[in-house]
Amino acid sequence: MSERLRLAAVERRYRTEAGELPVLRGADLSLHAGEIVALVAPSGTGKSTLLHLAGLLEKPDGGEVFIDGRPAGTLGDEARSALRGRSIGFVYQFHHLLPEFTAEENVVLPQMALGTAEKAAAQRARELLAGFGLEGREQHRPGRLSGGEQQRVAIARALANRPGLLLADEPTGNLDVATSDRVFAQLLEAVRGAGVAALIATHNPDLAARMDRVVTLRDGRLAAA
Repeated sequence: MSERLRLAAVERRYRTEAGELPVLRGADLSLHAGEIVALVAPSGTGKSTLLHLAGLLEKPDGGEVFIDGRPAGTLGDEARSALRGRSIGFVYQFHHLLPEFTAEENVVLPQMALGTAEKAAAQRARELLAGFGLEGREQHRPGRLSGGEQQRVAIARALANRPGLLLADEPTGNLDVATSDRVFAQLLEAVRGAGVAALIATHNPDLAARMDRVVTLRDGRLAAA
């Protein structure tokens, strides 16, 4: 299996009024194609920071982030942005859909940003949305969709450009238990079907148990849970 993500001794520190605050102290992780890993740790321990570094949204203060075997964490902003658009999909607790666009348009736009023709992007969007049970809802704006439907659109959007790596930060944390279970099952099915590597942060031990393995943050380092 090809390695989609590797964190090598990654460090991240923040400057505060009280001084420097170390959050990650040499975190190591390897994630391969088709592997789904749960990231479980209490709030405030650095889960979101780790996901931001893995997703090239922040630069590490030490160590390196490798995407598909290539060092990427310390690239310039433009190069990191381009690589992120091609290779990484994101799903957050709150969907962050564009409210003025339809469900289909929300899935089309990131494809067109990478140069996909509008017709092909729309076809891909409809296929993804249908796979998430949203056939017939494609032309609805987010305000006319339920919370579960909005999050399924967000997952479809994250997969639209066929990324090799998916990062998710509490992707069903804003949903009720029954809806969370359904949406999470569809997320796992879609990720496994596409052979994507996924790192999914969750507080829910039942959801974590459905993934291939579980890691947790302890004192700024990653360890098997």
